[in-house]
Parts: sequence; structure tokens; C-alpha cells
Amino acid sequence: MKVLFLFIDGVGLRPPAPDNPVQPSVCPVLCEQIERNSVAIDACLDVAGLPQSATGQATMFTGVNASQYMGRHCEGFPGPSLRKLIEEGNIMMELSRKGLRCRFADAYMVDSVDDLRGRRFKSVTTVMALTQPEVISTQEDLKDNLAITHDITRDSLRDKGHDIQTITPKEAAEHLVQVARANDFTLFEYFQTDLSGHSCNYLQAVTTLQTLDAFLGCVFLLCEAANILVILTSDHGNIEDMGIRTHTRNKVPLIAVGPGADEIKNGATSLIDIMPRVTRLMVPGYTPPTRNVAPIDWSTR
Repeated sequence: MKVLFLFIDGVGLRPPAPDNPVQPSVCPVLCEQIERNSVAIDACLDVAGLPQSATGQATMFTGVNASQYMGRHCEGFPGPSLRKLIEEGNIMMELSRKGLRCRFADAYMVDSVDDLRGRRFKSVTTVMALTQPEVISTQEDLKDNLAITHDITRDSLRDKGHDIQTITPKEAAEHLVQVARANDFTLFEYFQTDLSGHSCNYLQAVTTLQTLDAFLGCVFLLCEAANILVILTSDHGNIEDMGIRTHTRNKVPLIAVGPGADEIKNGATSLIDIMPRVTRLMVPGYTPPTRNVAPIDWSTR
């Protein structure tokens, strides 16, 4: 079985509203997939306050309630305690240990993994990827069309002065599915949606969603032809409410299309469910290892 996991940052579920750009006139493919092939899952994780990226993503990729472990929602880049949780067990690590070939398809503009290790600030996905460095894509992979950029079209690299040709969302989709065909588990992270949500710029959000939608339309078609399971979800809400700059407490979609889709969706209720379901589907009989993840007692620190 081959799985393509699309992590789309900052997309929640909200009824139609003038300040909600997640609508069929803007992103028909995404809206159709939400309507036909998704369940709504919780991203708040029984912790007060607004859900945040670091703990939401850590939960998604470890199967551990990272917000409860930390005692709060943590934004931005994970600190030492959260990094330790990710490094002790994550979906890339578990699948790789079972002999499956994994790939993080987002290209890092570095020459080597050592360059990446030296970065002071690392995202959850970067911390996870570094536990299995063979999954990492570099700028050489991008030049060979064996990786894609976080913005899909490579425009952001051109803006930063990189001498690289931009591509269409359709071309990016073709490159990503080529990577997915060559691996068992492929992850792609798209965080432009979260950035646009924070901007409160409705037109920017529309443009971001239109780019994503053109990309998704081709991804779903190609994966159907290749019999690849596509999973799409988010870490918290944001872009669905352009009236505020913050994240939202709205539920997020868990979309699954392809072989094994029902095993991913049926009965799923929160971000905690994603990692163990994917792993059990890909490794029949898989039992998660016992982990000491009691909530941190900050009074002793």
C-alpha cells in the first residue's frame, strides 16, 4: 500500500460566511472532498485556549496528545520538551522501522542533512524528518523534480533570489505523485493557508486556496489512477475565518480517498487518531510501543 499524506496547515470547518473563503466558488476540489470524503475531527485536544501549530502537529504525527503532555497549546517551533516527544516516536520513525520507505517531499534548500541539523529553529516536521534523515529532500532533489516546494509553484524561491524555474500547480502535482509512487509513505506540508489566514487579507487567502485547489485536483486524479491512498488534514482552523488573525477552535477535516480510506476515517474523532490509524493500515497487526508521556509537571522545573 502507498500513502500520500497532505498536511494543509490552518484549515478548519465553518459554515458559509462572507469572510470564509473555503467555498466552492474559490476551491471547488477541496470543498467537494470535504463534502464527500471527510469526517470532522477535533484539534483542541481537551485543552483550554486556541489550538496551535507545534502541539497540533506533534499530536498528528506521534499519536500522543501533545497539548495535554505540555499542559498547554504551543505555537511556532517546538521547544526541548516537545522535540523530545517527537524524537522518541513519530510516524516516519515507526514506518521506517518496519521496513517501509518514507519521504518528506518538501524540499529544503540545503546541500546536506548536516546543514539542516545546524538550524536553530526547526518545525515539527523538520524535527520528525531528522529522526530518519533518509526521508529528507534537498535542493538537488528539487532540481531533479523529485521534490516540491512548500508553496507548490516555487514562486517563493524566486522571490528570495534562487535561480530556479517556477512551475504550475499541475506540474507540482505530477512531481509529488511521482515521489509517492516511488515510496510507501510520502508527506507534503503546505503552510501558505495558515500564513494567509493570519494576514486577514481575503484576496490573498483566495489566491492561496486557488493555487492549492488546482494542485489538489491533479493530485487526486493521479493518485486514483495509481491506487494511492490520499489523506488530507490540518492541525487547527484559521483560514476559514478571515475576520480574525488568530487560529480558531473549529474542527478540521480528515479527508481520505483510495484503498483503506474507511479505516482512516470511520470513528476518528481527533488529531490523536491519525498516526496510529495510518500505521496500522500500512503495517497490519502493528501495536504502538509503550511510551512514558505523563503530563509534564512544570512546578518541578
